[in-house]
Amino acid sequence: MLKDPGPTQHELEMVTLEELVPSDHLLRRIDAIVDFSFIRDEVRHLYCDDNGRPALDPVVLFKALFIGYLFGIRSERQLVRELQVNVAYRWFLGLRLTDKVPDASTFSQNRRRRFRDSDIAQRLFDRIVEQAMERGLVGGRILYTDSTHIKASANRHHYTVEDVEVSPQAYLAELEESVTEDREAHGKKPLPPRPEAEPETARKKISKTDPDSGYMVREGKPKGFFYLDHRTVDAKHTIITDVHVTPASVHDSVPYLERLDRQSERFGFEVEAVGLDAGYFTAAICQGLDKRELYGVIGYRRPNKAKGMMAKRLFVYDETNDVYRCPEGQALRYATTNRQGYRHYQSDPAWCRSCPRLAECTRNDKKQKTVTRHVWEAAKERVNRHRLESEGKQVYERRKETVERSFADAKQLHGYRYARMRGLAGMREQALLSAAAQNLKKMALAA
Repeated sequence: MLKDPGPTQHELEMVTLEELVPSDHLLRRIDAIVDFSFIRDEVRHLYCDDNGRPALDPVVLFKALFIGYLFGIRSERQLVRELQVNVAYRWFLGLRLTDKVPDASTFSQNRRRRFRDSDIAQRLFDRIVEQAMERGLVGGRILYTDSTHIKASANRHHYTVEDVEVSPQAYLAELEESVTEDREAHGKKPLPPRPEAEPETARKKISKTDPDSGYMVREGKPKGFFYLDHRTVDAKHTIITDVHVTPASVHDSVPYLERLDRQSERFGFEVEAVGLDAGYFTAAICQGLDKRELYGVIGYRRPNKAKGMMAKRLFVYDETNDVYRCPEGQALRYATTNRQGYRHYQSDPAWCRSCPRLAECTRNDKKQKTVTRHVWEAAKERVNRHRLESEGKQVYERRKETVERSFADAKQLHGYRYARMRGLAGMREQALLSAAAQNLKKMALAA
């Protein structure tokens, strides 16, 4: 007999949230291994002890945000709607079935009034990394770093072009010292001190809606206003150990060494090796790794050369005599070292004029070939050799399983393709909390 079902929505049942949440739910696994009480201690100084209305428990506030990042909920309004109907979310936050969930404005007003200009997101991220370390999930020996672009909430056609002050690179003082030593070793006078002039500026596109973002123009990448997330992942269990956000106009290599040092200082890592893609293969990075006695493995990028011209690799450096030898056997001798750190090695024009390969060697009017070599070139050559060694190949092979996979998961599963807020501070919060949520998930699944 076929009967029409009767309404059941208004029936009373005796149930608990504990019964309604599956035993293997991700939030159960996270709650079992992570102690979130540290959040209250980290933000206590931002609350008044004896005045004002009772505040929403900051543990509930940030656990709700973690839910949003864990399950790829892209807005706080949508998060509130999900909290209203999802019993697992209520269980995780300690809310009863009839408790009112926080309003979306609670998140935005706390961000605007209480947490603005604070480093609370960084501190929460660091404490979660420390809990992962306590559980033996972080080795701190091999680290992988890369960056990914995040679409800013800005129309790429709405911008102004302005002269923006360019910050000097952190390694300039060390480079100046190396240049001075190199010139003295070659019998050259030191270069005059840099003139005290106006700060260097560059013409840049500035978004009208999100001025903190940077206009990105990279081969194979979309054009427009983006941010870059510079992320470091530990090799042991792919726990994210550092997150740093910059406008997309900042080169990957610029913040790298400073962020590497921060991890060693903050977490006590004894780093032995690092894996990086080809964008980090600069003289400054290689010299920095050399000074820190780290085994650096960096990807290879084919050097650019003019069509029909000989590649630089055909000119072999003779370290004993400090000369370059061209394919025809001529020695290119040292001429000078410039302020940018490049030695110039020049050929004899009289020899070059009769060379059968002159047309594919140089287009210089004086018939003179110049080859440059950085004062830190030896460090670059050492790092480049690591790429070809068996140990180096093993280290580099894991990049795609660690930092590249971390970014892929963030974008595919955690709603990380687009900036949720405008401004560098908002993007930094999103990056840190999103990475912290990924770490929570890794910790739960590894338990």
